[in-house]
Amino acid sequence: MAENGHKEHPKYMNIFWWLLALTIIEVAVAIPDYAVVLKAILLIGLACSKAALVAIYFMHLKFERKTLTIIVLTPFIICVFLVIMLMPDLTLDARLDGIEKPAAEVVDTSSH
Repeated sequence: MAENGHKEHPKYMNIFWWLLALTIIEVAVAIPDYAVVLKAILLIGLACSKAALVAIYFMHLKFERKTLTIIVLTPFIICVFLVIMLMPDLTLDARLDGIEKPAAEVVDTSSH
């Protein structure tokens, strides 16, 4: 609490600058070519950081009771767990082996 007895609210422009910086870092991470798993982990981590900032400050969860925070965090943790567990299947190039590309259409010009 502030000296005058009111709750101190976050400086929204500071949060904006943090979100902007994290977005710039996300773009910088997405551009170069390197391991897909590493890129995915970095992007997911940055997205989670941005989501946490938005939830804490703009959705005012910082000022809520612990019960509401647990209600919000539970699906978030399940979602992150699901993404991590699916990473091997989503990034596996071997799953494309054996899939034939469709043949190019043959144009019959002899009937003219």
